[in-house]
Amino acid sequence: MMPVLSRAQMRDLDAHAVAQCRIPSLVLMENAGAGAAHVLVRELLGGSARGARVAIVCGSGNNGGDGLVIARHLAVQGAQPIVFLSGDPQWLSPDAKANLDAWRGVGGQVRDAAGSLAELAEAATEADVIVDALFGTGLDRAIEGHLAEVVALMNRARAPRFAVDLPSGLDADTGAPLGIVVEAAVTATLGHHKLGPLTPAGAFYSGRVFVVHIGVPGSIVGPMGSSALLLEASDVPRWLGTRKPGAYKGTAGHVLVVAGSAGKVGAPQLVAHGALRAGAGLATIGTWPEAAASMEAHLLEVMTARLDRGAIGASIDSLLEGKTAVVIGPGLGLEDDARTVVEYLLATWHGPVVVDADALTMFAGRPSVFMAAKNAILTPHPGEMGRLLSRSPAQIELDRYRAARELVAVTGAVVVLKGAHSIVAAPDSRLAVSPVACPALGTAGSGDLLGGIIGAMACAMPAFEAACAGVMLHGLAGEAWSRSHGGADRGLLASEIADRLPGLTFPSA
Repeated sequence: MMPVLSRAQMRDLDAHAVAQCRIPSLVLMENAGAGAAHVLVRELLGGSARGARVAIVCGSGNNGGDGLVIARHLAVQGAQPIVFLSGDPQWLSPDAKANLDAWRGVGGQVRDAAGSLAELAEAATEADVIVDALFGTGLDRAIEGHLAEVVALMNRARAPRFAVDLPSGLDADTGAPLGIVVEAAVTATLGHHKLGPLTPAGAFYSGRVFVVHIGVPGSIVGPMGSSALLLEASDVPRWLGTRKPGAYKGTAGHVLVVAGSAGKVGAPQLVAHGALRAGAGLATIGTWPEAAASMEAHLLEVMTARLDRGAIGASIDSLLEGKTAVVIGPGLGLEDDARTVVEYLLATWHGPVVVDADALTMFAGRPSVFMAAKNAILTPHPGEMGRLLSRSPAQIELDRYRAARELVAVTGAVVVLKGAHSIVAAPDSRLAVSPVACPALGTAGSGDLLGGIIGAMACAMPAFEAACAGVMLHGLAGEAWSRSHGGADRGLLASEIADRLPGLTFPSA
């Protein structure tokens, strides 16, 4: 797992590097600009800068200074950088001013971005790449006036945009747009990952994100603190471990899937399929009699059991015997009997329980119900989380990190907020983010599969780790399917997510 920093934490880390580690701030800026230039050439210029026309739009802060360093390094490599400055040179930060002098000292020229919009438009039209070095992480208000015109002009250009540290106009902590935002194809984020790009909106504006190291050892971040941890594929084998030669289905865990109703028999089958493909030894679907009858002719590896509407408590007690983990909710229904099932199970089952779909929706505005559970993992999408917290999905998306923490606080559960870069939050304040934003996973039943995978993980590990491992396996399976289909971003069937799991390979840590 890698640290993910907020705007304030990155600022504190830079200050610590200068004051305590005695690394001159100009060295940090030089490393940042040189590293960003390397990423730009590799990702957007095919590995060679020679002859490339690059328009670089610089602000008056340190982000602009990074842009000036990029200009100098590109010129050394034979590119033709054109630098535009968005403000009065006298207002430049000291380090940016030093790099402006250096740029001019090697023969570089600077043009006024605000006063020469026509000239900027012409340069953007002819450019092979446009570099956004306006604000980076320093922005905390909406871009307005002539600077909004500059950003709009950059976005209209045919050339790909390259953002330095963060696309200008994107909130570094939430990923919410601050007015207009530069739409980058590639972002070179400096030092460490930031929270903002690891959200659905942030991923859209940031494009492909690469971390540029600026010469500060990662060990310094530990004592300084981070806001979240970015999950890595190499974490998965550490969580899973290796099974002993004598392992059998009983030692691999038995997942109970309490789900399904008349006309909604696919969801529980997908949950069970996901649990078995993820390594559970046994899976049983506990459902209403009419739903069980519809499924039994099709199921091979999965057992079924019936919920008794006349004796719900007794039937749940019977179902729970010998089970290791429970997944409850998908397709279960929202009527009174379904609510009774969920409330009884939450109150009596002390093992891990993954709560999804109808089992979340039925308690809209009443998230404290889940305090009754001793070991719950809630897996809402933004709509379900919005219903629980009495907000719209759009309000949830404005600050996904805060919403996840808030739901943890009022439920006492581990929370998985699904979506591009899913978030996993725990009652002990741990927060993890998935590196995966795979649009192919936006398919019917994908969330049901995730519930089953997490249920299987919960048979062998604590709730937070189970949620993290499940999220990573689900995301990596989606990416593997996409690669095998030529990078396709649609057409994935939910069952195919599960079927990819056994063949996944993982890098060593």
